[in-house]
Amino acid sequence: MTDLRNVTAVTSNISNSKEVQQIEGLTYTQIFTLVSYIAIFMLGTVGNGLVMYVTGYKMKTTVNSIWFLNLAVADFLFTFFLILSIASVARKFDWPFGLEMCKFNTFVSVLNMFASIFLLTAISLDRCLSTWVIVWAQNKRTPLKARIACLFIWVGAIACSIPFASYRTLMPHGTISFCISSADTQVKMNLAVFRFVIGFAVPIIIIICSYIAIGVRARRLQKYKKLRPFRVILTVILAFFLCWLPFHIYSFCSVRSRAENWSIDAQIVIQTSGPFIVSLAYLNSCLNPILYVFMCEEFKTKLKQSLLLVLENAFTEEQLGFLTPRHSISSRHSESHIQMKKNDTTISLVSRLDRTSDD
Repeated sequence: MTDLRNVTAVTSNISNSKEVQQIEGLTYTQIFTLVSYIAIFMLGTVGNGLVMYVTGYKMKTTVNSIWFLNLAVADFLFTFFLILSIASVARKFDWPFGLEMCKFNTFVSVLNMFASIFLLTAISLDRCLSTWVIVWAQNKRTPLKARIACLFIWVGAIACSIPFASYRTLMPHGTISFCISSADTQVKMNLAVFRFVIGFAVPIIIIICSYIAIGVRARRLQKYKKLRPFRVILTVILAFFLCWLPFHIYSFCSVRSRAENWSIDAQIVIQTSGPFIVSLAYLNSCLNPILYVFMCEEFKTKLKQSLLLVLENAFTEEQLGFLTPRHSISSRHSESHIQMKKNDTTISLVSRLDRTSDD
């Protein structure tokens, strides 16, 4: 995703061999990177795989399940192929998989970021429209249209990711090779700006506006309790924001430090912080399944149930509260009818017992 995930890539930007050796000798960052990548790989593949199983096979297909299924697919793809980066870090950032896999690995990393934020934006817009245009949501909000929207999202994410992969190359360094970006400083800055604007700033603005509109609608309808089902997706969005904002700031500092010839000490600080910031961004790919479970209503009670049922309940809670008046009325009517039947049955049994005792 970025040259800074491989701290040794700065060899092409710092000519003094002593400083190069100093940066390459930061074995504690390699250990941290290796451990964090392994943890993200294990948690992400298992957690997102479980979410894919629940939303794809165990749950009834709904608009919500389609959103979360695609979100899990994006995270699963990234965490699954993270094994390539783990192998590279274990070899002191040597890339033994060839140029094609170098490009593909970067492509999957950037694809995950774009697909995730695009899906979160789509979910937010879906929530907003469902609260403001209730009749439309009841009649037009279908799983088929959600699938079509996801198709466009994936196409857009792929298109946005291709430029980043196209600039990846292998840089020989003695007997090993590094998977780095071949773009010049201006191109790197352009890519960083593009990634920030399209993959972060604009979507976050849309998401914020969507939930402000939802809050206004809830206030007008005096249905504040109906906002509770939104807490899962809001937490997921907040996690994305906190994990990726430092990465975007870091990317700008990295490019500018080279373009403006910042001091060697400043560049070392930036490069040294790289693995920690990148790991934080990657961590987002394994957080969602954990958030789904812990944000589930009455978690302590549901934890006693099977984990599959806990996840299914978490997604079921994401049903929009603004769409429920008609359903809740029919549900209450059904419950009332069942209760009347129970009362009739009880009266009948008591009557029979009375007749038996009289005999």
